[in-house]
Amino acid sequence: MEGAHRPDPAVTSGPLWTSALAWLSWCLLVGGLANALPLALLSHDGWLTRLRPWGERTRSYERRLAIRRWKPLLPDAGGVLPGGVAKAALVRRDRSSLERLLAETRRAELVHLALWPFWLVTALWLPPRGVLINLIFATAFNLPCLWLQRYNRLRLLQILSGATPTAAGTSIRPPEPSP
Repeated sequence: MEGAHRPDPAVTSGPLWTSALAWLSWCLLVGGLANALPLALLSHDGWLTRLRPWGERTRSYERRLAIRRWKPLLPDAGGVLPGGVAKAALVRRDRSSLERLLAETRRAELVHLALWPFWLVTALWLPPRGVLINLIFATAFNLPCLWLQRYNRLRLLQILSGATPTAAGTSIRPPEPSP
């Protein structure tokens, strides 16, 4: 078909590249800002990260979401940016290391909470179908990470409070010392 007009791939894929570059830039910006947050700010739960009044429990995450089955599949991007901390580097069981890991779960939760709404910004250059795709992308890549951070924080809080998390997600208090 001589003379048939083929769209220039650089033009038709422009919104895709714009979205990919925008998401990458937003992730780097949010990650960099989160890494700059002082540990003192992350040493306690704020209104965004506090446990919810409906009684979040490790058992709920394990039974309803089967979190133990898929959590090893999620990458840990904590150590990607300068100043970040890979969670695998905090595997010691001393109180100080567990408290640091607790703070890092808060940092990661804040990151994913800040990343998710970026899909709204894509409405500036994408048609509705593209915005919907970005909403699905943002949810699929952030919601599991948010669930995992909350689950890990619940488990860490159990350990730090002296309770021992069991396989079923319940906790057993260690026996009180005899007088």
